[in-house]
Amino acid sequence: MNKFKFLCLLLLGLIIFSCGSNSDKKTSYFKLKTKENKTEFQLGETIQGSIENLKDRQIDSIRLFFQQKYLKTLTAETSFSVSLENTKLGRQKLEAIVFSEGETDTISDELKIYNNKAPKSYTYKVVKEYPHDSEAYTQGLEFYKDTLYESTGQYGNSSLRKLNLETGEVLNKINLDDTYFGEGLTILNSKLYLLTWREKEGLIYNLDTFEQTGTFGYNQSKEGWGLCNDGEKLYKSDGTEKIWILDAETLAEKDFIQVATNTKIYSKFNELEWVDGKIYANTYQFPSVTIINPENGAIEGVIDFRGLREQLSNLQSLDPQNHVLNGIAYNPNTQKLYVTGKNWDTIFEVEIIEK
Repeated sequence: MNKFKFLCLLLLGLIIFSCGSNSDKKTSYFKLKTKENKTEFQLGETIQGSIENLKDRQIDSIRLFFQQKYLKTLTAETSFSVSLENTKLGRQKLEAIVFSEGETDTISDELKIYNNKAPKSYTYKVVKEYPHDSEAYTQGLEFYKDTLYESTGQYGNSSLRKLNLETGEVLNKINLDDTYFGEGLTILNSKLYLLTWREKEGLIYNLDTFEQTGTFGYNQSKEGWGLCNDGEKLYKSDGTEKIWILDAETLAEKDFIQVATNTKIYSKFNELEWVDGKIYANTYQFPSVTIINPENGAIEGVIDFRGLREQLSNLQSLDPQNHVLNGIAYNPNTQKLYVTGKNWDTIFEVEIIEK
């Protein structure tokens, strides 16, 4: 009995020691500091900083990184500068690896990078109206060779459609499995790619037959929201400030941009469209479309679509919080832009006008 108690006490002591011991926790000898502790910058500015030596250790060298890219190695000094002439926006990591007295110490700081120009403001003019199925909870809208394709959402009611723009007729349609909530779509190299919302899976279809030919995973991104392509790469939004850049062959998430103005980082981009080298994106539950630079994430313009929803003939049957603007389609052959919304009975051809 005494031996049993001894073993129990010994085991309990080991558990307490292993859970409560901080002996392996390393205290950093260094601190990364920016001038005046500044953490927010704009394009064109320069980050001025230094490595503080908290324990007066002998430093062999310091390797400096920004946005996970190697910048330089410091040997005789601990101060540095980083130019922000050509860089991505959003939350970015500044990191230093310090080599001192046979040890390595990694320190970092998160900085916010904004654009150096305010977005331009645009309004619109309705050029023409086309009929649209009011049962379609629009999630994606895109032209391919003058033909309009649409994806719709809601569990148990998601679909993929081929449309006649002039008449509103649904030329081809398949329903998604009830376990999927359909989201944005895009077409590249005669393949149609369709996102699902929270299922972390994208679907691939034969464009001519709508036969499903494959799937792809989301990897790092949170959810599936909007999708577009530039002819070489796919761009995918997930509800956060990030727009992911996907390899067209493997569909792997290779990189991302973060969307920001000159003062703030933005999120909730729900439908994407590639228009003349820019990403057009609507913000969920807002009557506007942002114009995004795909290289760095800068919001270069905002199109104000207030008043467009009020032109719908089925307005009285719509929920203002749910049946919102969502659907942007650009026909590069005619250079015409079209917008619609969730369960809207109209697709609008619009002309964009700078205010």
